[in-house]
Amino acid sequence: MTVSTEGTVAVLPPGGPAAPARPIPAVRRGLGSRGTLLLLEAVVAFGAALVLPLLAVRFRLDPLDRIAQVSGLAAIQLRFALVGLLFIGAVALAMRLRGGRHFDLAARIAAAALAGLASGFVAAGAVVALHGTPWPMFGLNGDSGRIVEWAHAVANGRPSGSPVYPPAPLYTLGYYAEWFRGGNTAYAFKDLQILGAAAFGPLVYLCWRMLLGPVRALAFGVAPAFALIDAYKPYSQTVLVVLVPVLVAMVVSLSRTGTQGWRTLLLKGAGFGALLGVLFLTYSGWFLWSAAGVLFAALLYFPWRTGRLGRLKGAAFLGASLAAFLVVAGRYLAVMLTEGQTTKDYNFRFDNFTDPAYYLMWRTDMPGKVGEWPPPGEYGGVGLFALVTFVCLGAAIWLGIRRPMVVTVAAMFISAWVMRMYIASHMYETQTVQLYTRTNNQLLYCGLLLCALVVHLVSQRMAARRAESASTTQGAGFPGREGAVIGTLCALLLLLGTVSSSMADRYMPAKENTYRILPWVSHTITEQDGSCPKYAPGGTCSKDGDQSWLSFIR
Repeated sequence: MTVSTEGTVAVLPPGGPAAPARPIPAVRRGLGSRGTLLLLEAVVAFGAALVLPLLAVRFRLDPLDRIAQVSGLAAIQLRFALVGLLFIGAVALAMRLRGGRHFDLAARIAAAALAGLASGFVAAGAVVALHGTPWPMFGLNGDSGRIVEWAHAVANGRPSGSPVYPPAPLYTLGYYAEWFRGGNTAYAFKDLQILGAAAFGPLVYLCWRMLLGPVRALAFGVAPAFALIDAYKPYSQTVLVVLVPVLVAMVVSLSRTGTQGWRTLLLKGAGFGALLGVLFLTYSGWFLWSAAGVLFAALLYFPWRTGRLGRLKGAAFLGASLAAFLVVAGRYLAVMLTEGQTTKDYNFRFDNFTDPAYYLMWRTDMPGKVGEWPPPGEYGGVGLFALVTFVCLGAAIWLGIRRPMVVTVAAMFISAWVMRMYIASHMYETQTVQLYTRTNNQLLYCGLLLCALVVHLVSQRMAARRAESASTTQGAGFPGREGAVIGTLCALLLLLGTVSSSMADRYMPAKENTYRILPWVSHTITEQDGSCPKYAPGGTCSKDGDQSWLSFIR
């Protein structure tokens, strides 16, 4: 399979020649032009991610009133739809004007914009939820309070309260507070919760662009990731959805090193290693769940059959990656290998008392009102969604057994599953949890990706069949790709708008044992000048905020 800069794909049908790909205009050939277009996509995606949060700042509503919350979500949805339709309309116009010369460019820009708008929707929801209070979600309580305290310490040259906690979020928050908030890490954390949620879509989109064309990256990489977007601690989930395509792209590059020049492969290896180092410094847990699967994929796609020189190049690629990784994150890795072994997690949560094979929905550490859990399924207690996921796992391997992208994602799924069961099986003996329930997120994301990859592989075969049919029957068969692109963008606009609204709604303030309590508490904490937040219930507040919700879980 080869992917052009326009996202078109040339497929090798079994036993046949490559299907003809859409010609690439001469102006778009070359590394420089490709880099310029990718930079344009990045600018559009990050710019679009800020549109809705900036518009939401102007909303005038009481964020603790449910009617106001619904009105706020509807207002965000309206703006999301109108802006998104403008980009899709531009794609439709580009199809009609000048013989469709600029259709690919318009589709590229629209895909990047939708990725940014979707995460900007969730960020705008956080703006509404925290309207009227300077505090981050949950104020100085729980994880939020510890992060704020540790960030303040590292920004002032002191060690954080936990040497094994990923240092990148703490330093980022600490220095951001120094530069923009006068050293107030608490108020700065509110900004980074909103900005972190907004950056989610552009980051995952740009990483999947290493592997797929624009519309396919949006449909098969970004859309599955939105099941995990988080506005409370956005960096942990962002690392997961970015790590998967980065590791897949690294395995793909490894498989091609036997035919690459030395300079190219060394630069690529160092680039992947440095990027993985930054991700490791930001959140390291996903590396543990993924390690075995990625090692399997790397051994499988190592250039064993390219001769001694090819094997040497593969080893050099991995060596450059390892060296760059150690330069960036070696010190923290050493800390994790020593002190991390003695750090124990004794905090048993809601999910630790449920069937360990159920991973399809994470109710968070504050599950709210729960009836029978896991929900009863039709097939031996297993629901349709689980059956579809496992069927897609098998179908993806069947259709893409020779493709590093498919095999690596499947291996990461299986690796997380095995690690989950290994840690959970020792839970009674050690009386520790060791965060094994966090594998829920990786299993869900990889499962959704496998379902998306089945559609991706089938659509490629359909495109190849259409190309063959067009060459023999003068255009009979499936409609043109322009209609497929516009239809896909319309469907994704509605899908991402609906998902983003749901994910934003779960942070709307309410006094209940769910994530809605996080912004509720933020509205009940005394500000640093002694006043209460604008919408504090009854105009009363306290140092720690309203903690009476704890009675709901006792």
